[in-house]
Amino acid sequence: MAFSDLLEEVGGFGRYQWLHVTLISLPGLMMASQNLLNNFVSGIPAHHCSLPANQSFQMSDGKYETFLINVCPKRDGRGLRALALPQWHLLTTNSSANISELQTEGCVDGWTFDQSEFISTTVSEWGLVCSLRPLKQMIQTIYMGGVLTGAIIYGSLSDRFGRRIVLIWSYLQIGVLGCSSVLSSSFSVYCIFRFLNGMAVSGVILNGFSLKVEWIPTKTRTVVGTLSSFFFTFGQMILAGLAYWLKDWRMLQLSVSAPHFLFFAYSWWYSESARWLVVNRRSEDALKSLHRVARINGKPEVINKLTVEVLHSHMRKEIESSQSSFSAIDLMRTRGMRRISICLIAVWFSTSFAYYGLAMDLQKFGVSIYLMQVIFGAVDIPAKLLALGLLSYLGRRVSQVSCLFLSAVIIFANIFVPPDMQTLRTTLACLGKAFTSASFTTVYLYTGELYPTVIRQTGMGFVSTMSRLGSMAAPAVLILDEVWPALPSIVYGGAAVLASGFACFLPETLNIPLPDTVEDEGGAPLSDACQHKGVANKEALPLKELKDTEEIGLNAL
Repeated sequence: MAFSDLLEEVGGFGRYQWLHVTLISLPGLMMASQNLLNNFVSGIPAHHCSLPANQSFQMSDGKYETFLINVCPKRDGRGLRALALPQWHLLTTNSSANISELQTEGCVDGWTFDQSEFISTTVSEWGLVCSLRPLKQMIQTIYMGGVLTGAIIYGSLSDRFGRRIVLIWSYLQIGVLGCSSVLSSSFSVYCIFRFLNGMAVSGVILNGFSLKVEWIPTKTRTVVGTLSSFFFTFGQMILAGLAYWLKDWRMLQLSVSAPHFLFFAYSWWYSESARWLVVNRRSEDALKSLHRVARINGKPEVINKLTVEVLHSHMRKEIESSQSSFSAIDLMRTRGMRRISICLIAVWFSTSFAYYGLAMDLQKFGVSIYLMQVIFGAVDIPAKLLALGLLSYLGRRVSQVSCLFLSAVIIFANIFVPPDMQTLRTTLACLGKAFTSASFTTVYLYTGELYPTVIRQTGMGFVSTMSRLGSMAAPAVLILDEVWPALPSIVYGGAAVLASGFACFLPETLNIPLPDTVEDEGGAPLSDACQHKGVANKEALPLKELKDTEEIGLNAL
């Protein structure tokens, strides 16, 4: 008997699981705000070179001031430029002077920023325009670097110290450092806070997912995993509302960070993963957690029957595997793990690469940035419902391949749409974002099901590292549009097509119990081969036949 059978005995998906999943999913409302915050915190307001302090340049009717604002801030290879000398003759209606030939200079008097869309941003506060414009994207790159670092560090720490304690610490870290970043006095200080914030975001996402999936029965994993991802979707729309209401980057930063103190306060209610406790030789603690779950689920009669001996009989393989230690290197030592890890690396990188390439440059669409954020969040709803249907009826592998390939097709199609057809281009971008979002939903669930309990967090941290690299690389690719406008789309689409090919080699996990040991996962890819032989479970195969089916699965790569 497996641990999933034990969960059914203590109530299946009962009252405890409802509370547990809901409370862990609530912080997802703020995770979207953290990941996409730079769209608003570092939004670029309309701006022009500040008017010269010499009052002799001013005219009583304001005509020359209007001219300076509308004509002088022309852009060349060095950014915004101002006229070096007043050109009074240009105020006449019949002037035929070529403005592009006039002598210009840099905005020596600084910049004046329009406050109709943003009251204050990091761009307006620290002058991140013209030659300093790349620093705007650097904030996001540094943040994603923190997310990358956190995926590596917190993934390993949670396998060693537990999902619960690392998750609790991550809530506190976001609350403290996020609120402290409001006091940043310089660009460098703010970047440091964002890096540390990104580390904690990884801790929340990775450990929150594992703590959810390890407490729910096999048959409800798909529905719960997909529906809980809607918290991230609604979080995108909440971010748009907060940004529109506040319009000040410090207040916005505070509003998306302070709620984590609430998450920290109630997170002490969580129960540690019983799977992890058993694997780490803490069977008594695991038994107490299961008793607690049984009481909350209204199954008190199970408590007396559920003993350490019963627990060990359900988790014999996990106890045996606990005598070995695993690291990220172990993910590549066996052929089964190596194949899974390589394929997941490609899927995670390409999904994140395309997703953030579309989601992190909302101002290019020429409509309200707040409206675009709401639209980009709203398209995730039908996309995830589609993912739910695909995952439940077609399986994980087909869903993953389909989402990646369709997103690539849409990205490529957008290349052939003329620039003046902005509505169609925006619609295709939304569809592309929807399929990349569905791909994210699929790969999060898929990865948790592919890696065994003993290295699940290490595995998720390892492969999601490539996701962070993808999100860091995505803004840099946008620079290629200066070489050829279609080049970024070709790169994004090409990566998605390549990843869809890799996803074809992943094993199917639909309705298969979570693997608890590396030996379990070594046979999991062979579920298809087992079915061809008329065997429902790989454990029913004789040892020699099992080895033969392993070779069939591994040679597919």
